[in-house]
Amino acid sequence: MGSFSIWHWLIVLLVVVVIFGTKKLRNIGSDLGGAVRGFKEGMKGAGEEAETPAPTSQQVTAAKRADTNTVDVEAKSRS
Repeated sequence: MGSFSIWHWLIVLLVVVVIFGTKKLRNIGSDLGGAVRGFKEGMKGAGEEAETPAPTSQQVTAAKRADTNTVDVEAKSRS
């Protein structure tokens, strides 16, 4: 009556897959990963966010000039 063998765990896994389905389990896994990622970002703290300076207007205009393939257009709505 000690620990479970590999066959016990395989049967439990099979029952869980049958009950929930693989798509639902995949969604739960991705949601859990996103929550952990958000927790890690939250734990970084406000001190580290203040260390990254915002780009200056000089850097922004230089970046705009460097990208010469961009076409500047306005989207017009249909009447």
